[in-house]
Amino acid sequence: MPEICRFYGIIIKMFFKPREHEPAHIHAIYNEYVGIFDIHSFEMIDGDLPQKAQELVKEWLKDNYKSLIQMWETQVITKLNPLK
Repeated sequence: MPEICRFYGIIIKMFFKPREHEPAHIHAIYNEYVGIFDIHSFEMIDGDLPQKAQELVKEWLKDNYKSLIQMWETQVITKLNPLK
């Protein structure tokens, strides 16, 4: 699964498969914790990521929404800027 960003110890990855892999989402990994986040709603749909890390990921998702949607639709991965 390609890494698209890293910030505050959180690694963001995106993986593509044919349409059965919907909804559009990213994987956030923080130490031994993992969260899967819906790109459209910014909500964690699966996982055990701690609350503070969830908040940081949601903020990052909002900042990168358009780029993430474009990546999901084109299936072309690019590196994105971390949270500042």
